[in-house]
Amino acid sequence: MRAHLLNSLTTVRNLGILAHVDAGKTTVTERMLYLTGATYKRGEVHDGTTVTDFDSQERDRGITIFAAAVSCDWDGHRINLIDTPGHVDFSDEVERSLRVLDGAIAVFDGVAGVEPQSESVWRRADRHGVPRVAFVNKLDRAGADLDAAVETIRRRLHPAPLVVQLPIGREDGFIGVVDLLAMRALVWHDGVCQAGPVPDDLRQEALRRRRVLEEAVAELHPAALEEFCAAPAADAGTPDPGLTGSGLTDAGSLDAGTAVSEATLRAALRDLTGSGAGLVVLCGAAYRDRGIEPLLDAVVRYLPSPLDVPAVRGQDGAKRAADPDAPLAALAFKVSSTATGRLTYVRLYSGTLRKGDTVLDAGTGRTERISRILRVQADRHAETELAAAGDIVALVGPKAARTGTTLCAPGSPLLLEPPAATEPVVSVAIEARRSTDADRLAAALARLAEEDPSLAVRTDAETGQTVLSGMGELHLEVAAEKLRRDHRLEVGVGRPQVSYRETVGRGVSGLLYRHVKQDGGAGQFAHVVIDVEPLAEGFAFASAVTGGRVPREYVRAVEAGCRDALADGPLGGHPVTGLRVTLTDGATHVKDSSEMAFRTAGRLALREALRSCAMVLLEPVVEVTVTVPDDMAGGVLGDLPARRGRISGSTARGGTVVITAVVPLAEMFGYATRLRGRTQGRGTFTTRPAGYAPA
Repeated sequence: MRAHLLNSLTTVRNLGILAHVDAGKTTVTERMLYLTGATYKRGEVHDGTTVTDFDSQERDRGITIFAAAVSCDWDGHRINLIDTPGHVDFSDEVERSLRVLDGAIAVFDGVAGVEPQSESVWRRADRHGVPRVAFVNKLDRAGADLDAAVETIRRRLHPAPLVVQLPIGREDGFIGVVDLLAMRALVWHDGVCQAGPVPDDLRQEALRRRRVLEEAVAELHPAALEEFCAAPAADAGTPDPGLTGSGLTDAGSLDAGTAVSEATLRAALRDLTGSGAGLVVLCGAAYRDRGIEPLLDAVVRYLPSPLDVPAVRGQDGAKRAADPDAPLAALAFKVSSTATGRLTYVRLYSGTLRKGDTVLDAGTGRTERISRILRVQADRHAETELAAAGDIVALVGPKAARTGTTLCAPGSPLLLEPPAATEPVVSVAIEARRSTDADRLAAALARLAEEDPSLAVRTDAETGQTVLSGMGELHLEVAAEKLRRDHRLEVGVGRPQVSYRETVGRGVSGLLYRHVKQDGGAGQFAHVVIDVEPLAEGFAFASAVTGGRVPREYVRAVEAGCRDALADGPLGGHPVTGLRVTLTDGATHVKDSSEMAFRTAGRLALREALRSCAMVLLEPVVEVTVTVPDDMAGGVLGDLPARRGRISGSTARGGTVVITAVVPLAEMFGYATRLRGRTQGRGTFTTRPAGYAPA
């Protein structure tokens, strides 16, 4: 049984589809499902018939909002796919998916190349060490250029792109690709792929590109370098000028003019993909069903199985390998409420989970019973009796599990690092239009925050309003619409407000604070002296106390008190960031000193110090990329500075101008309507977070 499960793990691929909004992720996913037989007809985004964009809001808006998991089979392998959102407001959904993936397909627009959100999700994948292959999509569009797109990958993402295909035809004439490894042509007619010899007019260019590929791989891989250097001079030189169509075998493989064999290249490409030293680049036009079969082959050949990735590591340093017989370790990466109940999506890293098993929530110490295990096909589910290491499934039963919860064997606890959550930057006041719905609204908001940890709900202490915070205007719009559609609540939503921060512009030193309280019985005494200075970002605490004047446990209490004081700054009650606090001296009392006294002293001392510092108000800023016709660029270039934007670049590209600028987030509300008016609906823009800047 164990041998069978381990052998089946080698044929599993857990991967995500990553890209900028509108690069074609969902269309690529739909074509993969259709070609593998998982669906009986092609789903289209514009028709609202896609499998993965099943939510009514996704179909209305034509974008992916929620990550959706689907499975399909190709060449004896099971591929578990997660189609992720491309819009910047839903980047946390991508983060949670990347946490549990073994590999990914990065989709790029053949005209635009690397776009802002492409770069953002790429950096997130880098942080998680997720191996990737690239697919340059939409080569059938006017202005599409594979080489230009690859150059943007090289320049903006900095991997070593290894292009393994040559397009046949350009723009509307794009009909297929030359496979540079097998040296054969793949041409699509009416959605059917036909293999044949390389066309005569592309033979020399194909050989030249094969040579470039061999050199690039040889630079990065020892086995390929050894074979490259050992090749005869004639083979390593220019192709035989007498080589014609007869130089190809019936299968289309090349018998001359190459220095590295196909087998060696494929093995090297798999190694380079796994290590991240190289990026296999394929191309196609998903909407016209061109290039998907080679992409599926690349997924199987180059992306890792669960057995190929490092053993998962717990927060205590303990490791669990992808072994079905090892103790259970699974991470919940998504929670959703459906008409049939609450679903917890998990990735199993080790062990085997069976229907009816009892598991331990490693974070809370509670036990949960698994009543059902479901194989997921977007919004459709099929029940199964067990799931093993490497599987991605949905569970029915856990009631308290949240996103980031570790479920493990009760006898072998292991706590995994949860996905990082980004702090919300935009807030709106939200209220039920009918007073009788107030309790229902509170329950619905709590459920939304449970399903999407990047949403935060709080009550404003001054106004008593319920405030919903998220990653952007669209994020909050989607949440409000979900309340209306799914929970049948009529709600009123206020104007979006950004989340400000405060930081230290000029610090203070030697601030003395003495906390003394005596009201009968044991009193409170704490004496602290602190220095406060600016820091590039975040918060740091250090102790320079000597001679044991403040015991170590009291130093920790002072740090905790300082962190308490960061919640509201002196300028406007905004969170404080960007400072270093150093405890330089202090004193204790034999009877009246305690951790509580020093925590109180630390909190009040830092508050007093911040009132003495020169404070700076920070506001969130975004990098904006605006694409407009070149005859309308002037109005946009004038409008962005009026919104306190700082123009950072302007590039002409095929009759359009791409303008980049850094603009305060507060000035971007309503910009879509303004841009449409200035450009007669022909302008588009995208944003991505760029941190905070002085307001």
